[in-house]
Amino acid sequence: GYSINDTIVIFDRIRENKDHITPTTLRGIINESLNATLSRTIITTLTVFFVVLAIFFKGGGTLHDFAFALIVGCISGTYSTLFIATPVYIFLHNRWPAWQKKFK
Repeated sequence: GYSINDTIVIFDRIRENKDHITPTTLRGIINESLNATLSRTIITTLTVFFVVLAIFFKGGGTLHDFAFALIVGCISGTYSTLFIATPVYIFLHNRWPAWQKKFK
């Protein structure tokens, strides 16, 4: 859930910044959009991570397993949002000109 939500927030910021930002290259727009949303992403992830970490150490056996799954999901979701989603967007934008024209 975090990965999808954070990815939507970043892509929405990219869409907003396409017309309002000084760097005209796609990489510059994506970099500015990531920088603008990075603090929100990190704060949200750390808040959830600390709560789930407390459940992991204080909870029983069932909660321990559930909290471990949430910790792994939180870390992998944040990683995929920051380091996978936007490079895939750049790859698709540069690889297929038809896709590039569609989303200009």
